[in-house]
Amino acid sequence: MEFKDIIFTVRDGVAKITFNKPKTFNSVDLDFSGEIEAAVEECEKNDAIRAVVITGKGKAFCGGGDISYFTKYFDGDRAEPFRQIIKKVNLLIISIRRMAKPVIAQINGAAGGAGISLAAACDLRVCAASAKFRTGYTSIGLVGDGGWTVFIPQLVGFGKAMEIMLLDPFFDAKQALEWGFVNKVVEDSDLERTVDELALKLAKGPTRAFAIAKENMNRGFMGMLERQLELERMGMAEASLTADYVEGVKAFLEKRPAKFTGK
Repeated sequence: MEFKDIIFTVRDGVAKITFNKPKTFNSVDLDFSGEIEAAVEECEKNDAIRAVVITGKGKAFCGGGDISYFTKYFDGDRAEPFRQIIKKVNLLIISIRRMAKPVIAQINGAAGGAGISLAAACDLRVCAASAKFRTGYTSIGLVGDGGWTVFIPQLVGFGKAMEIMLLDPFFDAKQALEWGFVNKVVEDSDLERTVDELALKLAKGPTRAFAIAKENMNRGFMGMLERQLELERMGMAEASLTADYVEGVKAFLEKRPAKFTGK
C-alpha cells in the first residue's frame, strides 16, 4: 500500500511508522487513521518485522483530532465525524495491543487528545525533553477516547487521571515521567538514537516470549478495553451534541476563553 500521510520504513527488523502531517501537528482524520491502521496491520503480518516504532514528523507527535474537520458538521449531525473517526481509531488501538511484537512510542513533540491515547496504547514510551502534553477534551466540551479511560488511570493512577481529565492542564516531559506516563525522557538530540537502539535490542530479542508476555498482560484488561472504547465512542458522540461543545470549539479557534453554560 502506498501512503500519503505517513512514512513507513523497515530496517534491521524494526518498522518505523512516522506521522507525516506536520502542518496540522499530525492531527487525526478519517484517512489518516485508516493509513496508520494499514501500516500496523503490515507490521503484524510481516514476520521480518520484530519491533515497531511510532513517531511524528515536525513539532508534534500527534495533536489529536483535527478540530477544523469537525466544524464542517456544525450545521448537520455533529456526532457523525466522531462515529466514523473513533471507530477507525478504536480498531487501531486494539491492533496495537494485539500485535505480537513490542511497540514503542517515540514521542518527538507535542501530544494531545487521541495522540496521548495512541502513545499510551504502545508498550513503551520514550519522550523528548521538549515534549508537551495536554488532553484537551473537556476544554472543548468533549470526553476521552482511544482507550484514554483505560490506559491513563493504569499508568498514572485514578486520582491523577481524573485531575488531568477535569482540569486539563498542560504538562511537560518531566511531569509525564514523574507520573508514570512515559518510561524515559532524553534530550531531543538523543531521541532517535535512543529509540533506534532500544527497538533494535527488542528486534533481536525472544520475539515469541515477548508476544506471550504481551498477551498475558493484555488478558487482564482487553475485555474492559474493548467495552470502554465503545463507551468512549458513544460518549464522544453524545458530548458533541451539546451547546458547550460548539462553544468550546469556537472559543478554541477564536483563541478566547470558552463560556460554558452546562448545556
